[in-house]
Amino acid sequence: MKKTIWILLDNRMGSVGQAKGIMQEIDSSRYNLVTKELQYSRWAGLPNFIRRQSLIGIANPEILNGETPHLVLSTSRRTAPVALYLKKRHPEIVLVQLMYPGSYGINKFAKVFLPKHDDNKHTRPNFHFTVGSPHRVNQATLNTYHQEWETAFSHLPKPWTALIIGGAIKGKPFTIENAQALAVSVKNLKSRIGGSLLITDSRRTGSEAETTIMNTLQNIPCYSFLWGSKDKNPLMGYYACADNIIVTGDSVSMCCEACGTGKPVFVFEGKNWLTSKHLRFTKSLFDTGYATPLIDGCEKFTGGKFLYPSAEIAREIMKLV
Repeated sequence: MKKTIWILLDNRMGSVGQAKGIMQEIDSSRYNLVTKELQYSRWAGLPNFIRRQSLIGIANPEILNGETPHLVLSTSRRTAPVALYLKKRHPEIVLVQLMYPGSYGINKFAKVFLPKHDDNKHTRPNFHFTVGSPHRVNQATLNTYHQEWETAFSHLPKPWTALIIGGAIKGKPFTIENAQALAVSVKNLKSRIGGSLLITDSRRTGSEAETTIMNTLQNIPCYSFLWGSKDKNPLMGYYACADNIIVTGDSVSMCCEACGTGKPVFVFEGKNWLTSKHLRFTKSLFDTGYATPLIDGCEKFTGGKFLYPSAEIAREIMKLV
């Protein structure tokens, strides 16, 4: 009989993408995967040491009814109290957690999966560190999206450089100065290697920064998908088809997905923008050979290493059930 695994999904794209990456690596012939998409009330913003092992902040508690799972995968800080609530009701359930959920109830989790840039936290026996965070970009996914998107970009001269732009992070705006510095660095790189750009940005980029970047790069052939567009999102097509990738260092998810392609990845760090945690993360990518800084001469970096912690985490989860 198959073992049942519940995946508690947050409503944030980053944590959902991480969960999907792990799910696609779990053997479906042995495990029954059930996703539980949690909806939140305003009380979900309370810290976990107040929510503890409860359903405070959960607007659809009825979703947790049904057959008791063998294992529960909590995919974010906000889903951790729900996992602990299930453990209180059913002590036999095995809990695993993505990202550090806070110290309350931490020992109830059989494994807590953390990226190495979080190893400044107090280490515990149930902590498992990986380079970067799990994601969904593997070779099979890339092959599928390459077939879907290559024709859309075929009119553009090669090499194709994907430019994936994030933006403001908590307490750190994405300034016009950094937007201009990114655009100039991209323009200089393309003047050296030629070809076209495949551009996308985020809600966090901001309209002024977006305009600054697009104006600076206006003479370079490009395919763009900018925030607010109603077109189909080509991001996975960018990963699949690009010859190299530029990504801003503010998003762990975007950087890890880019490094999952095995292609040359150039990371823009900016000035007085990234937090110490982000800088630890980008340094871990540089030190392990998955990426290089976006600086003069970065095109000499040839890539070739595939960052894919999803498979490692999935193997550890399957060992537990």
